[in-house]
This record gives sequence, structure tokens and C-alpha cells, in this order.
Amino acid sequence: MTPPVSDTALTPLARLETPLRTNGFVFVPAGDMEQLLAQYGLCGWASFAASWNRLGLDRYMADGGRYRRRRHATFAIDTGGIQRKKHQPHYQSRDYNELNGGIERWFRAMEPEMGTHPALLAILRLMHRIVTDMSDPAHVPDVWHTEVHQFRIEALDNAPGQPTPEGLHRDGVDWVMVVMIRRENVMSGETTIHDLQRSPVGGFMLDQPLDTAVVNDNRVYHGVTAVRPLDPARPAYRDVLVVTFRHQ
Repeated sequence: MTPPVSDTALTPLARLETPLRTNGFVFVPAGDMEQLLAQYGLCGWASFAASWNRLGLDRYMADGGRYRRRRHATFAIDTGGIQRKKHQPHYQSRDYNELNGGIERWFRAMEPEMGTHPALLAILRLMHRIVTDMSDPAHVPDVWHTEVHQFRIEALDNAPGQPTPEGLHRDGVDWVMVVMIRRENVMSGETTIHDLQRSPVGGFMLDQPLDTAVVNDNRVYHGVTAVRPLDPARPAYRDVLVVTFRHQ
């Protein structure tokens, strides 16, 4: 009988794809993620991360909150490459987002130089590889519709920031990747994963830059607990990149 292969013997891509295929979600530590992205041209991380200081206020928060800043872009991705689409609104039905869904939401566009930044392109190429590997070959679309969201969640002592104000949810896509950019002076912000019966099946903290979660949006719900400042006298925020892939 052949002994099972240990996790340490697997390649970083296999360490990602094996639990993703089995469980519908995976946490990828920063070291593995950096190694994977290096194969797809990752560089200039500092300038990419600095662009989170230039986001616009999300004015569509139905809870009245002013704690979320963001930018948004859409892409068409296939085996031939990555093409940025004309700027368009983000839309989710209320079936997936009871708080903010049901309307077209126009967010500030991702800056042109960030839309072609090597760090973003490396993330998109890796995600395309993952979703292609994970999909039934007979049903892989010719072109994936991809949305990219830059999020900053700000926290005050008397007003915690809500990374997922809609609560436990699915995004109404096929695949979701969440990449940690930076945590500054915040506590909490734990990611929780639930199955389709809403029973908890996992949880982890995106803590270090490049810590990453990938989820099969058809199989699991996800949510993130509120973030609070460690030191109320200093700015406190949680920056992430969210990338979604869905069939056209």
C-alpha cells in the first residue's frame, strides 16, 4: 500500500488545490502565496499596497456606515490573456447581499497603473490557473468575468469596522480569492467558513501581507468578524484585495 503524501511533500499549488477541491475553501499562508505568485511575475508589492491609501468612500452602505473605502475594476480573462473591461457598476442580487444588493453600485475605478501592475497581473494569472484546474473541463468558460475590489475597512473605538456588513454570505459568483494587503492597529477580523446548511466548517485569520483565502462560492458561505482598534488614538484599518471569477 502506498503511504499518503504529506502536505510538506506537495508543491505550493497542490497544497492549495487539494483542500480546495475537497473542502471548498483553503487558507494559503503568505510564504506559499509569495512562492506561487513569483512564478507569475510578482514584483513591486510596496507600490501596489500603497494604492490602498487612495481609495474612495463607499457611499452605498445601507447600514449608514462610513467605514469602508474601495475601488473596483472588471476584466475578461482567458487562455489568451487579461483584458480590462470598460468601467461598470458592481451588482449583486438581494439573494446574495440582503444589505446592499439589488442596485447598481458605481465605485471609484481602480487606477489605470494598478490595473496593469505586475502584482495584480500575477494574482489574476494564478487565480485563472486555479479556477481552470478546479473546474470541470467540459464546463470551463471561454472567458471568465472577473471583478477586482480594493477594500479598506476602518475602525474607531466606538465604531468597529465591518469587513462583511451583510454577514455570512455568498457572493453570487463561482470563485473568490481574498488577499491580505495590510492590517494596521486592528484586532479581530477572523474569517469564518460555513457549509450550505450554515454549519461552521472552518476559520482562520488573514494576518500577514499575502495571507490568502480561496473559496468555492457554490459550496460555502464566508464572513469576517468586525475589526477594532488596538490603540484608539491611532488610525486602524484592514486592507484586502478581493478577486471574483464567474462564468460569463
